[in-house]
Amino acid sequence: MVKRSGASARACGVALVVGCAAIALSAQHSYSPADIEDGGRLYQATCARCHGPDGDGISGVNLGRGQFRRVTTDDDIARTIISGIAGTGMPPNNFSAQEAGTIVAYLRSMATAASQPSGPQGDAARGQAIFEGKGQCFTCHGVNGRGARSGPDLGDVGLLRRGVELERAIVDPDREVLADFRWVRAVSRDGATIRGRLLNQDIFTLQLFDSSERLISLQKSTLRELEILKNSTMPSYRATLSAQEVADVVSYLRSLKGIGMKNGNE
Repeated sequence: MVKRSGASARACGVALVVGCAAIALSAQHSYSPADIEDGGRLYQATCARCHGPDGDGISGVNLGRGQFRRVTTDDDIARTIISGIAGTGMPPNNFSAQEAGTIVAYLRSMATAASQPSGPQGDAARGQAIFEGKGQCFTCHGVNGRGARSGPDLGDVGLLRRGVELERAIVDPDREVLADFRWVRAVSRDGATIRGRLLNQDIFTLQLFDSSERLISLQKSTLRELEILKNSTMPSYRATLSAQEVADVVSYLRSLKGIGMKNGNE
């Protein structure tokens, strides 16, 4: 055994502490904006109905603030998402490791982002009146069987989207365009232009839902141009609605919870 000097021993001790810290940090991961977007879509489709859009739907757990009962690292969280927890309301899920990782990415982003709208306290009744009147939201959106279908149905949006996300969608819709709601501009060989919300595509075809609520299927081989639009088709209400009116609409949208929250036990 080699005897080390005091200075050498202290250096080794520092190295050991630094090494342990590096191991702990390596248990957490860095994520891209695409990972966070994909994870948000999966979270809203699968997790939000029990955990709530802010991650605080289950007692003792707050996913949006990084508060868990049984896990600490990103890998632990991903494994729990896939395997579930026996004897609780947390079921296993048919996610790949990559998909579970994107959900973790979204949860981590929730913990570092603002969770509440920046405006004043809203009133849901006033918000409904603005939604159906001044905002003309039924022109594109549907709620409980009323309105149009060219835009996302909002009947249970209060279960799926956070207040800050709803506020952002109203005043700055181009900032975050979810993959499920992107529109496509296609030009056929004879020069006809077709626009619609992208529903599905594969190597050879794509299916669109246009502004007239028609389902359109196109063969890619018949198209001269094909562009997935980067901007949202929803207008910004930043200059149309006051801060109070935006807060009222957000309050109304948060009240739209479909069949209601489920109980869980993660």
